[in-house]
Amino acid sequence: MKSSIPETLARFMRDWPYLVFKPPRLQVVRNGRKPSAMAIFPDTTTDGAVWLASPNCGQLGYERLRLSEGIADGGSVSRAASNLGNATFLLTACTLVLLALLSSLVRADEVKVAVAANFTAAMKPIAAGFEQSTGHAAVMSFGSTGKLYTQIINGAPFAVFLAADQKRPRLLEAEGKASGRFTYAIGKLALWSAEPGLVDAAGEVLYKGDFARLAVANPKTAPYGTAAMEVLDRLGLASKLAPRLVRGDSIAQTHQFVATGNAELGFVAMAQVALDTSGSRWTVPQELYTPIRQDAVLLQAGSGQPAALALMDYIKAREARAIIERYGYGLE
Repeated sequence: MKSSIPETLARFMRDWPYLVFKPPRLQVVRNGRKPSAMAIFPDTTTDGAVWLASPNCGQLGYERLRLSEGIADGGSVSRAASNLGNATFLLTACTLVLLALLSSLVRADEVKVAVAANFTAAMKPIAAGFEQSTGHAAVMSFGSTGKLYTQIINGAPFAVFLAADQKRPRLLEAEGKASGRFTYAIGKLALWSAEPGLVDAAGEVLYKGDFARLAVANPKTAPYGTAAMEVLDRLGLASKLAPRLVRGDSIAQTHQFVATGNAELGFVAMAQVALDTSGSRWTVPQELYTPIRQDAVLLQAGSGQPAALALMDYIKAREARAIIERYGYGLE
């Protein structure tokens, strides 16, 4: 048992996933989690080598293995396991081959994702599940769909775009800058106040006018702002309430206006208040605004990235869809 961890192994423990094998399952585990049995780290600084590591008495022991054409011979792994004090650990020859092959190939990639502000709360647990499931990390930038679109066409290196509408993803496809478009969520609009009892279940507060400021997202850049203005138009209140409107750059800023009391009430995404029982709200009937279909696209920068492709697949998976529904979105 060696007493210190070499710099190469320490770096991979920090930046790479490692393979933990605990018969009969194999799973990729990210940094910050102790291996429960044995772990393999790739060593790209030397051809044909990996690190085999295991916790022992609260410390991490390690042994360096040489590979022959990507395959570790059973004897070297057995000896390393013995040296690491893991006498109860057993491996089959097939598992050894699989682990050695994967250890030389797998690494945690990062995928840069442009995410519409309304999807912030839902995307965070989705990203956590994605990382746990695949070992890849989603690096997220949140903002209004319009502003994110502008960044993308000006060369921002995003690999995936989760928009709050279908218009911008379609434009990107038409311009040859994106592919693989699909609807990942259907947004819902709510009139919300941080003050209990202010907003009634039928939205009559809009007619009564017992407020000084009504927050909406900027309809030029935020699809939820467009939907809010549609509601006011259909209720015949757009002109009457225009002097009281306070516009946020994004739906996130709009929610913040209401949460901090800078506006007594505002039109927000249902996802922002779906799990919040405080305050008062009116779920706006769908017939008062055009359905907010939110599309995802794979951008040019992500076309050759395994992590970007994996994220596109994960958003369609059962686990992610369950989170999306929990935050109040509809699904196709």
